[in-house]
Amino acid sequence: MNLFGIGIKNVLHRPLQTALSFILLAFGVGMISLLMLLEVQLHKEFDRNIKDIDMVLGAKGSPLQLILANVYHIDAPTGNIKLNDARNLMKHPFVEEAIPLAYGDNYQMWRIVGTEPSYPNHYGVTVSEGKIWQEDFESVIGARVAVESGLTIGDTFYSSHGLTDTTDVHTNKTFKVVGIFEESGSVIDQLILCNIPSIWSVHEHLKISEDDKPEDEITAVLLKKKNPLAIITLPNLIKDSNMQIALPSIEINRLNQNFGLGMETVRYVALFIMLLSFLSVFVSLYGSLRDRKYELALMRSFGISATSLFILILIEGIVMILLGLIAGLLLSRFGLWILSSMLENQFHFDIYQTGMLGNELILIISTIFVGILASLLPAIEAVTINISKTLSDA
Repeated sequence: MNLFGIGIKNVLHRPLQTALSFILLAFGVGMISLLMLLEVQLHKEFDRNIKDIDMVLGAKGSPLQLILANVYHIDAPTGNIKLNDARNLMKHPFVEEAIPLAYGDNYQMWRIVGTEPSYPNHYGVTVSEGKIWQEDFESVIGARVAVESGLTIGDTFYSSHGLTDTTDVHTNKTFKVVGIFEESGSVIDQLILCNIPSIWSVHEHLKISEDDKPEDEITAVLLKKKNPLAIITLPNLIKDSNMQIALPSIEINRLNQNFGLGMETVRYVALFIMLLSFLSVFVSLYGSLRDRKYELALMRSFGISATSLFILILIEGIVMILLGLIAGLLLSRFGLWILSSMLENQFHFDIYQTGMLGNELILIISTIFVGILASLLPAIEAVTINISKTLSDA
């Protein structure tokens, strides 16, 4: 049997010590790897959907909620705003592009958003089947909506009131699918788009008086600035109204900072667990060395060189490290799959990916390196055994 086989056999011969080192390292590596994957995937998702949207105009409330609701469609809107009031800002010379959004209904939990063709055009998304909407109640569905809902060109459906309820169905108005968007990886994939009058018409029965018409209101406007002064000028124009302007870059940075603090804490906990696992590897090898002194001395007396013995102890340490490392990486993928499933069920966001990150390669190399360091002292101790004394004492 070669040294590698002997090393594996020795590791398996200590099941409790090996299991402790394995579990600690697997959890430590798994937690750090999962945090890396989450950071990359969430940042990628946030950056992809901002897509040059500089400002969001909407009802007063939480600026972050305004961004999450109208850019990422993962929160409830802060309310509605008057279309005539919004038009004053939409036509401002400092604004290059203004995309109105109106929504409040869903189909099987997929949001129905009233907007203009400029919305999918902004993300560079084209229709892969059918055509863009032209008439009221014509709709174009996102690629994921088409796959998961089963809707195809020519199908009809009713909308349900609210964003998370499917029981209050508006059977008085029928939507028709006239197109399917290509898959883009953007928020468009998970939306059903139509014109704004369709959203108004569905809710006509909700109006209380002529002064409270649904067609007077929209949910938000996505703004792209033409002049940097727009960020300062436009908020001042609406400071006395019920509207606000939120800046996606600022709110998402604030979210990342708050989210990052929690992740940083978890990362330190994971590093501490990894440190304990390295200590466990050291204790396991060193304790095993004391129990196997006679065996090692006997091997030396039978002609095993000091170099081979040194390598054998290192192999045992590396095998323990590799077992925990591989298990940790698999554990992180499993954790990401669970989180991705939860986000997909709740918000229709898919963040699952199995590819290896560059930072993970650094984690792997660093883990193996520190594991070798933890094995060095026991390995050095093994080759400095006093053969004659050890055999005589036995």
